[in-house]
Amino acid sequence: MIWLTWRQFRVQALTAAAALAAFAILLAVTGPHLAGRYTASAITGCHGFGCQSAANTFLSQLQATSAYPVVYLVGLALILVAPAITGLFWGAPLIAREFESRTFALVWNQSITRARWLVVKLTLTGLAAMAVTEAFSLAYAWWADPIRKAIDLGGSTSLFSGGRFSSLIFATHGITPLGYAAFAFTLGTAAGALIRRTVPAMAVTLVIFAAAQLAMPLWVRPHLIPPDRTIVTIDSAQLDFGNLTATAVPGRPGAWILSSGAINAAGQTVTALPDACLGAGSLGPKLGASPGPCLESHGFREAITYEPANRYWPLQWIETGIFLTLALALAGFCSWRLGRRRT
Repeated sequence: MIWLTWRQFRVQALTAAAALAAFAILLAVTGPHLAGRYTASAITGCHGFGCQSAANTFLSQLQATSAYPVVYLVGLALILVAPAITGLFWGAPLIAREFESRTFALVWNQSITRARWLVVKLTLTGLAAMAVTEAFSLAYAWWADPIRKAIDLGGSTSLFSGGRFSSLIFATHGITPLGYAAFAFTLGTAAGALIRRTVPAMAVTLVIFAAAQLAMPLWVRPHLIPPDRTIVTIDSAQLDFGNLTATAVPGRPGAWILSSGAINAAGQTVTALPDACLGAGSLGPKLGASPGPCLESHGFREAITYEPANRYWPLQWIETGIFLTLALALAGFCSWRLGRRRT
């Protein structure tokens, strides 16, 4: 049964291996030079607030080149779409192809039971899908490590931005790609077992998986662990005065800010700050001065809801566990569906 599975799967496996090899060569060619530029930058000898300036300079220089932004975006895109590709082209045809070609009548009348047939196919192909996706992620994480370090120091550009908790970075690093790959593959397999047509199963898989990728960072991930809440001064929150949102949590570097907003002395949320403190009135701060002390004298503070940086890995494990559980449930559905099917 293992040999038969390999014979049916070898084209997809060889294609994936070729894509992974090409990606690894691209990273190997550009990675050492990227690491060398980081080592030669002012970041290595920076101290205090000078690190953010050095990080901004380093990222700006990278963005001005042609190669690094392309590799950076290509890497993110590959890791995001790799689970969807395995779900569409590996999972959806796995059972649907047997129904379409009517080969199930021959296979299931042999000495091998349906359960063993399904277990072998799901295990071998599913583990391959997870391994390929995680290999893309690990290789990319090695290449992008200098960029991640610069962003963690406070550096940011229009392209290189967003910490570990940002939607794109969180979904493409760590162990979450394993969960996404397992879920996408079993989703495609379950859709094929239910619909029994390859192309419609692929369409259903794409829609549901895309919806899951959007729903997780927007509505699920922020509630996996109860967040912390703090009230800080305006200046310490490094307020973005355009929308009154905080850009940092004092004493919590790398924290994931879920929501923030200015509040008055009574603890009520405000949507606008007094013009006098923002420079529109005669009592406004002097040119170049921070409006923070003026706002604080009026009782304004910033309320921040956030996840500390040390919850990164717990969130990774929880999210991966959710998708692995869904994958097991979908595999169970496939087994139940095939058990009810008559040859």
